[in-house]
Amino acid sequence: MPDDPTPSDAKPPQAIDDGGLTGDDGGPQIRGLIVFGLSIVIALVLWLLQGQFAEDSTGRTAIDIALMACLGVLISIVIWQACDPFAEAAQWIGTRFHLPGSVRGATLDAVASSMPELFAGIFFVVVAMSAVEQGDTQGLADAGAEGFGSTIATAAGSAVYNMILIPAVVAIVVSMFRKKRPTVEVDDEVLSRDGVCYLVCVVLLIVFLYQKQMHWWMGVTFLAIYVGYVFLLWSDARRYKRRNKAIAALVDASDGSPDPAGIVRTLRGNGHRATLKQVDDWLEKHGPGADGDDDDEDDDVAPNAASVFFGFFNVPIGGVSAWVIIAASTVVAAGACYFLVEITRETAEVLNVPTFFVAVILAAAVSSVPDTFLSVGAAMRGDDSGAVSNAFGSNIFDICICLSIPLLVNSYMLGWGPVEMQQDGKPIPGLVGLPILLAILTTVTLAVMWHNRQLTRFKAIGLCLLYAVFVAYAVAGSLGLNL
Repeated sequence: MPDDPTPSDAKPPQAIDDGGLTGDDGGPQIRGLIVFGLSIVIALVLWLLQGQFAEDSTGRTAIDIALMACLGVLISIVIWQACDPFAEAAQWIGTRFHLPGSVRGATLDAVASSMPELFAGIFFVVVAMSAVEQGDTQGLADAGAEGFGSTIATAAGSAVYNMILIPAVVAIVVSMFRKKRPTVEVDDEVLSRDGVCYLVCVVLLIVFLYQKQMHWWMGVTFLAIYVGYVFLLWSDARRYKRRNKAIAALVDASDGSPDPAGIVRTLRGNGHRATLKQVDDWLEKHGPGADGDDDDEDDDVAPNAASVFFGFFNVPIGGVSAWVIIAASTVVAAGACYFLVEITRETAEVLNVPTFFVAVILAAAVSSVPDTFLSVGAAMRGDDSGAVSNAFGSNIFDICICLSIPLLVNSYMLGWGPVEMQQDGKPIPGLVGLPILLAILTTVTLAVMWHNRQLTRFKAIGLCLLYAVFVAYAVAGSLGLNL
């Protein structure tokens, strides 16, 4: 999700050769196709090897786990390929209806990148509750608690992945491929607006999860918060455009010799929130001698085609085809997420651990693949703030939408009754410590980003170690250790 109200606030796009990973240089995603092909071959080999071992043997367990992991990779690639054309069609629709970049990012783009978490959450609830015999009220309540617990694990695990691992991956990729500017610059607005909004959502989630039950109105509360967040972005978009018009007027009145500090003082005196960096960025792009276009709205160009199957084919986007692409991508992503839920539950059964701890790592990581490539692609284009703010925006969507809708589905299947936060009379394993750990990791990550407002390779390695702490928590929880 872009950090600034319109894409024009970003630095001019810079195509960087990433070896065909993201396809942002206009070519096919060669490495993605290679990984996809190898995963299919390995999965077939492992499937054939299953017959060579008895059901209860250690070798069979190892083969089953390896097969599940391989299928997880395949599903993540399918989700990635489904979300890519969805995002391009959504961008076309947003541009066609003249939606501000921030509003489109908070709605259409957020759906494109967080669609896997939403479908996975719904399927966790529906699959668990559908397996209960009709009339078994207590069994239905327990199944709903298990399913919604896995939904929370997926959303929270995805939030940790997005918050920690995606910025780390972006920083490492940038340090490797962008030699002229090897660090990721983090804009103040990303932290003060998106970061603070996300932290508020996390605190409210902690308050709700410490109740013994979650009610349908809690989901409505999160939905209302998201509507408020979108309104905040829309308001920022309007302020951004007014500020740029004011800067343009002051530059025109300066007779070709603008004084950035003087422009900032004048803007603040006229009630505009402006910084020297914002004025310098505008002058660099639109000032005397710059090659940029003074019309900000012209920078937001709608794509004319959606790339499918690793960029080897392009589907023209029009009034009808855009909606067809979105519908087809949604069906493919939903199908992939259904199998992701099944694999998560089967993996938990093979390992004999609660589904919660498998979902918090496996389902969360697989469903976050689109966010990863979206952020890496933004960094490859030189849009550092967009790469980082996408993680915040996706996390806000995950908590406010991807938890709310499964909660409402769960409550509906219980006759609009409350969803128990306990299973068999005991707290759902991992549910007590996860929200607190999420808040701590979020605070530490924001502090790392706040320092010098940049991410270096050294900080990226530190963030990877921080994610290792989260993985250790999940592993310890699956082994029955209380942290």
